[in-house]
Amino acid sequence: MINDKLPKIWHGGDYNPEQWESSAIWDEDVRMFKLAGIDVATLNVFSWALNQPDEDTYNFEWLDDKINRLHENGIYTCLATSTAAHPAWMAKKYPDVLRVDFYGRKRKFGSRHNSCPNSPTYRKYAERIAEKLAERYKDHPAVLIWHVSNEYGGYCYCDQCQDAFREWLREKYETIEAVNKAWNTGFWGHTFYEWDEIVAPNILSEEREGEVSDFQGISIDYRRFMSDSLLDCYKLEYNAIRKHTPNTPITTNLMGTFPMLDYFKWAKEMDVVSWDNYPSIDTPVSFTAMTHDLMRGLKSGLPFMLMEQTPSQQNWQPYNSLKRPGVMRLWSYQAVGRGADTILYFQLRRSVGACEKYHGAVIEHVGNEHTRVFKEVAQLGQELGSLGDTLLDARVNAKVAIVYDWENRWATELTSGPSVALDYVSEVHKYYDALYKLNVQVDMIGVEEDLSKYDVVIAPVLYMVKSGYAAKVEAFVENGGTFLTTFFSGIVNENDLVTLGGYPGELRNVLGIWAEEIDALHPDETNQIVMKENWGNLKGEYSCNLLFDLIHSEGAEVLATYGSDFYQGMPVVTANQFGKGKAYYVASSPDSDFLQGLMDNICEEKGISPLLRVPEGVETTERAKDGQTYLFVLNHNKEQVAIDLGNKKYQELLQGNQVTGTVSLEARGVLILTEG
Repeated sequence: MINDKLPKIWHGGDYNPEQWESSAIWDEDVRMFKLAGIDVATLNVFSWALNQPDEDTYNFEWLDDKINRLHENGIYTCLATSTAAHPAWMAKKYPDVLRVDFYGRKRKFGSRHNSCPNSPTYRKYAERIAEKLAERYKDHPAVLIWHVSNEYGGYCYCDQCQDAFREWLREKYETIEAVNKAWNTGFWGHTFYEWDEIVAPNILSEEREGEVSDFQGISIDYRRFMSDSLLDCYKLEYNAIRKHTPNTPITTNLMGTFPMLDYFKWAKEMDVVSWDNYPSIDTPVSFTAMTHDLMRGLKSGLPFMLMEQTPSQQNWQPYNSLKRPGVMRLWSYQAVGRGADTILYFQLRRSVGACEKYHGAVIEHVGNEHTRVFKEVAQLGQELGSLGDTLLDARVNAKVAIVYDWENRWATELTSGPSVALDYVSEVHKYYDALYKLNVQVDMIGVEEDLSKYDVVIAPVLYMVKSGYAAKVEAFVENGGTFLTTFFSGIVNENDLVTLGGYPGELRNVLGIWAEEIDALHPDETNQIVMKENWGNLKGEYSCNLLFDLIHSEGAEVLATYGSDFYQGMPVVTANQFGKGKAYYVASSPDSDFLQGLMDNICEEKGISPLLRVPEGVETTERAKDGQTYLFVLNHNKEQVAIDLGNKKYQELLQGNQVTGTVSLEARGVLILTEG
């Protein structure tokens, strides 16, 4: 478990008592926290200015009081390092801490995350305050976990980052000749002769609006460098804390599919993954499920922390809808069912001013416990308390994996073709959604993950094939695995240089096909996937759009062909027997009916069954621990549904009763079932 001081699913969230100078409010907060079953409060996230009013003065007495006040009432602390926003005096005295933006403009003090990650000043003082906090609170019984900074993100293009980029390149490539080769600088006469001729790729140099670059190799490397630079900042604080607290876990909060950082690389430096979940009212619930699975996958299936979610509404989306009654509880159990061992909110009490004063909170501006939101939080708190440690450390066991790679995403987004409508995350989600609707468990994995534990591996739009990955796929398929990839795959290596000899490059052997051209049409224009013969649930004709690979079989079986245009009759879906396994290729972006049928057929071939057959709009997920399984049944519908459990007898954990046969599940209701 994350910390055995609190052996249950943690319930709490961000608390900013420094925003109120009233002991009466603090006492009232504690009273209401206890009513709501709040047992963890995240403190000190944005308090650097309060902690360090000048270069040499540190003030932690206020923090002593808050940690102790909470702990005396049975509430533990997730202790942040406060480095998410540097103090005004630092920006005034040391302007090197201020970032330069994509347009080459030097920022002023203000907002947050305005610190240059390669500023010596920022790094020195961030490391120093983290160490002082660790020295002070290393033995405090209230501290469950350390929370470094907050929601790392944003790039800087200042001269010190540019200099650091050159050093990063020197370490990676060793010679300027190797850089020129990796970036193909013979194009447009970009040859570099000296390291100081390399500049940061922004609007003033290589990049244009809309995340498009003239030199993808340069821009991908800058993203790698920036992700590493911010990670170095995290590691400075991590190591400063670890010197004094060898056993207390350390984390920082990630943001799901946030594009700027390579979270698989970050997760290696985190004791536990934590993330902030903020779907909008129209976000598909399968997308949220996929992101939970991705966060779990960052550390090969270990449980993760839900560090933030709003109890009701956000403040920063275009339309900040309320969470409808029951939705907060439902989405919380969706997180738990997919591996979360904490349910934490932003925020516990609403701010009185600035941009988050209309962001939802456990305690609203009215300041009492009689709100709808508070009652829902209190109900959930009571239920999590009753579950105790039952679900802690339980794992999700999946036989299907979907590959997700941040560097591959950067490459597809930065390239100057073939379609502005190509969205890597959306294409990944389409395949995930098909499996979600079939109630099949999925692991979201990186390219370093061991494939042998899976029966099926799906890698949508695997545009960038890194060194050794094709051989890894071949070994997986040869040993009996099923691999599927799609259009615009196998095109380039990790430097975004095209693999010559025909697409899909190094994947050509295992897939048994080659592609000579790629057609790109407006997303509203479609072609057809015409099945050559009925295959399971797939029969007749389906729609496809976006990109259309013109492929030829080199031994692969043609399952379907295009239905129109000059490539009518050419293969669009193929299957290649390779050793004991099979490799599929889908040469266009199919409609959801085709994808669901395809996933159903592949799962049936591999003997992978749904967790439970349920009505549309009902989600299932399962965790397992010590030989016991816990099946979550989540009704996302606005109306009651009937769930057929068959002849099995289950214990329902939330109500404590036995169920079997057909049971009713209320709108936005939850069942947690264990056999027996």
